[in-house]
Amino acid sequence: MMPNLIDKIGDWNPQLLRELKGRLKFFNIAIAVAASLLLQLVVFLYQFREFPDDKYWLTDTYCRLSQAYQQRQNQALQQSDQSRIAEYNNLIVNNICPQNEIDWQLWWRDHWEYIFLTFSVIFVFTLLVAGTYLIINDLAKEETRGTLNFIRLSPQSETNILTGKLLGVPSLIYLVILVSVPLHLWAGYSAQIAFTSILSYYAILAASCIFFSSAALLFGLVSNKFGGFQPWIGSGAVFIFLMMPILMAPSYSYNSNNSVAWFTLFNPVETTNYLFPNFLHLNNGSPLKNLEFFYLPLGRSFVSLIGFHLLNFGLCSYGIFQALKRCFRNPQASTINKGQSYLFIAFSQMMMWGFILQNWEQITNVDEQIEQSLTLVGVYNFISLFSFIAILSPHRQAVQDWARYRHQEFSSRKSVWQDLIFAEKSPAIVAIAINLAIVSIPWIVWISLTSVIDTVHSHWAGDNFDKFKLLLALALSVSLMLIYATIAQLILLLKTPKRSFWAIGTLGTAMFLPSLILGLLGISSSAYPTVWLFSTFPWVAIEYASATTIFMAFLAQLSVLALLNFKLTRQVRLVGESATKALLAGR
Repeated sequence: MMPNLIDKIGDWNPQLLRELKGRLKFFNIAIAVAASLLLQLVVFLYQFREFPDDKYWLTDTYCRLSQAYQQRQNQALQQSDQSRIAEYNNLIVNNICPQNEIDWQLWWRDHWEYIFLTFSVIFVFTLLVAGTYLIINDLAKEETRGTLNFIRLSPQSETNILTGKLLGVPSLIYLVILVSVPLHLWAGYSAQIAFTSILSYYAILAASCIFFSSAALLFGLVSNKFGGFQPWIGSGAVFIFLMMPILMAPSYSYNSNNSVAWFTLFNPVETTNYLFPNFLHLNNGSPLKNLEFFYLPLGRSFVSLIGFHLLNFGLCSYGIFQALKRCFRNPQASTINKGQSYLFIAFSQMMMWGFILQNWEQITNVDEQIEQSLTLVGVYNFISLFSFIAILSPHRQAVQDWARYRHQEFSSRKSVWQDLIFAEKSPAIVAIAINLAIVSIPWIVWISLTSVIDTVHSHWAGDNFDKFKLLLALALSVSLMLIYATIAQLILLLKTPKRSFWAIGTLGTAMFLPSLILGLLGISSSAYPTVWLFSTFPWVAIEYASATTIFMAFLAQLSVLALLNFKLTRQVRLVGESATKALLAGR
């Protein structure tokens, strides 16, 4: 039976068979099963420290004496039973609850609920934190031994190899959890927890495992520069992310309807608290109960919220898998291509703005809520776009191949614009411009059409509020980002070694040094708004600058952008020249 099963696994996925053979040995299995059973015993017995004994107080949770005493005392008075009255008066004086007055049924129900919730959080942290560590550590060892390149040469598909890694590397962790599942199910049944909630928890847990394990694989493939710290960095980040709801539980008061709500959907601890309200003991319940997405009340329906969770995990895991397939065969390839970057930006904008647009009448501090949400969206977009500048901008050799041999390839039937939009080796300026356009569309619609922003202008745009000025400031930010993208591409076309380092250093200096100097010199945005319009943070000056001044600053930046792109076009042509042509031209 077992050899046949192993043969079937080997036929279906040889990589999974390789991983299982290296880990599922008798000693390892025995240790995993023994550890799981010992953990179950410890969790089961730990609650017995509060087992009601002969000194259980009247004021404790499960004592019914106070209510029963009143009833029996009334009966005793009616029957003139003085001995019974004296007995109960003596118990009240000594504060001792008799054993027959303890609500044992409620105590056992709470005891089983404690076991169920304890294992629920243990499952989450064990699978995600320990699983992330094992996957990243396995990739680091494969890279060190040189076997990862051997796996890349395998005729298996990328999907089979990566699936084998996901299922095989943390197999002992899966075994520990599987041995604990029967007790977890029995505890949930004994605690009278709805079976649909338990199944939903398992579905969210499985989806989160796929997402975090895939992200761990991607991190392990692209972070080989961290050396031995890779697994600690990855698992530590996951641990901190999972701990945030627990650490914030004593002062949990945030409203779920903001741009951060999308990121909370990736935290299964949040969903566990939604499914089982006694998990974090929040006074107002889970914030996800009030969750809305484009005015749709997701949190009010159990089915809609869990379905949205699974859809979010599924789409994001699929995107990560596409990036994995690109990076696995060719470690030098960019994580995503230009077409995928458009989809990623569009999807993230839809998700973040979906949680901003909601029924504002249910929120008391509308102005503060909008201000925080818009700030978070702006910061996220800023980080995302600069990341794409680094990922999508090709180096000198790639641009040289594209410029020199494009006309010889089958793709020559395509126009240059098609290549600039989709070709991986072409300069990334047009791709960055398209991503900026995708990011800008929701802002333009928000500023132009919504009336909610008029109620918060004093907090967000100052008293001198003007929608036209905001649109100009948005155009100013877009042109500034394109200038940064062009500078980065020009530096990457140089023959200088360590071009990436010089590009990052130059952009960092261009972004932060002017604002830092202005701040140190005490040049405020209110006194000198024109100067601040040319910094990385022009938004701080739009309240004090006139629309004409903002427009002139925008024209100045367009002029700089045009000159830089003229320089970039000329540089690409020079890079693409053949060696013979360059020699004849004296270069």
